[in-house]
Amino acid sequence: MEIKGSVATGYGKGAYFLGQKFYKSKFNEKCGFTPYPGTLNIVVPEKYLDSIKRIKSNTNNIIKPREGFGGVRYIKATLKDLATQNTVTGAIVFPDKTTHEENYLEFIAKENLRKKFDLKDEDEVKISIDEQ
Repeated sequence: MEIKGSVATGYGKGAYFLGQKFYKSKFNEKCGFTPYPGTLNIVVPEKYLDSIKRIKSNTNNIIKPREGFGGVRYIKATLKDLATQNTVTGAIVFPDKTTHEENYLEFIAKENLRKKFDLKDEDEVKISIDEQ
């Protein structure tokens, strides 16, 4: 499945959680990389929401909650900057405790993607999800 969306500014909460040792070690164990402490927020059109909900509910990729921290579902994915065609592997995360609207996806990778790809709000990206 491929999803096109645009980069958006988040609330900055992802940086706090991804900076925690618990999440760093779990994502490293399960995804093979230690995530940069922050998420790239992507606003997606409404037409993708049913498919995203289906993928989210069907995934068995879950980081179970630990005292003080919520659980997180994740799906490995690839992000492409449509302006440069550069790609990076990472994951879409679905925290149990999120304040984002359902049309916001949070993408994590081992690097700061805004810096790596010089991304700004409203830049277009494409996410490719390997549905397994």
